[in-house]
Order: sequence, then structure tokens, then C-alpha cells
Amino acid sequence: MPNVIDKLAWIYIENKRLLCTRSKGKDTWYIPGGKREPAETDWQALRREVKEELDVELRPGSIKFFGKFEAQAHGKAEGILVRMTCYTAEFAGTISASSEIEEVCWLPYADREKTSLVDHLIFDALKEKNMID
Repeated sequence: MPNVIDKLAWIYIENKRLLCTRSKGKDTWYIPGGKREPAETDWQALRREVKEELDVELRPGSIKFFGKFEAQAHGKAEGILVRMTCYTAEFAGTISASSEIEEVCWLPYADREKTSLVDHLIFDALKEKNMID
């Protein structure tokens, strides 16, 4: 049984581009989100992670499951997988880089190679549904 890193991600699209973040000192872009704390639900963990990274509040009641994706974990030993459970949600506030985040941007499908392998799968799913260009 392979090791699996359980993560959550917030899918937010503006002008048919996907919101992504780059952590300080890193060159790879990621979809905002992160790991849950013990006993947190998906919603609790996602709200906390997005608040920490982007300083916005996800709106209760607006969360919608988008999909679950699994791939080799970026920068980890072969066989360590990341399982990304993705949600969409509306938010309140102004998106800005916070905590460990160096930069935010909205990436088109053409820039999917700048992201991790699991994010490639998410970009593919969004493109297939014509949600991003």
C-alpha cells in the first residue's frame, strides 16, 4: 500500500484562469489548500488553509465538491502519492499572499506544466469541462 498525503484544494476560477499560489523559496505553483489537522472536516481544513494562505474567508453554504485526484507527490520519494480533494466556494475579502505564500496568480491551461503532477490532473479536468482556457 503506497503512502498517501491527504490534501484539500480550493478551485477558484476568474476569467477562465485558475487561482494558484507559489510558496516562498519555491518555483512550483500549487492550487491553494493544504493538509487537514486532526479531527478537522474537509470544510474546516479548507477554510483554515485558505484563510492562512490568502487572507480570505470561504463562505459557509457555498462549498461544492469538484473532484478527487491522485498522483505522485511533488518533491517526494517515488511511490508517495498525494490525494487532492477539491472544492469550489465563494469567498469574502481580497485575495492576497499571506503566511508562507510568496505570490498568487491565475494560470491558464497552457501554464499547467508550472504546477505539480496532481494539479496537472485538475487542470485537465477543468479544461475538459471548458472551465479554463
